[in-house]
Amino acid sequence: QVQLVESGGGLVQNGASLRLSCTASGDTFSTRSVAWFRQAPGKERDFVAAITSNSWRFMYADSVKDRFTISRDNDKNTAYLQMDNLKPEDTAVYYCAAGAYGNRESDYDYWGQGTQVTVSS
Repeated sequence: QVQLVESGGGLVQNGASLRLSCTASGDTFSTRSVAWFRQAPGKERDFVAAITSNSWRFMYADSVKDRFTISRDNDKNTAYLQMDNLKPEDTAVYYCAAGAYGNRESDYDYWGQGTQVTVSS
């Protein structure tokens, strides 16, 4: 079992940066891939980024490529999403998930409760 807790969300202005954290409890975090998804009001939850358990592979949604960076520190049982040059369209609840590597919700077995990111124009 893995429990995930996101933090680091908030209200920022257009062009600002935020770093989200996803802290896990349980003893299998280091063996699982981690992903970030987001859900804007009235929309479906969308894939943002993923990283393998050993940090060797990454993938990003086209909408965040070159602005967001996913990383992890297995010694701290924590994954991160560095978000730079934020835009109003990045406003959403951001969720981290742990499981197999992929860009589909069904690839992931464990989910956090989400953290709100709001970007004002």
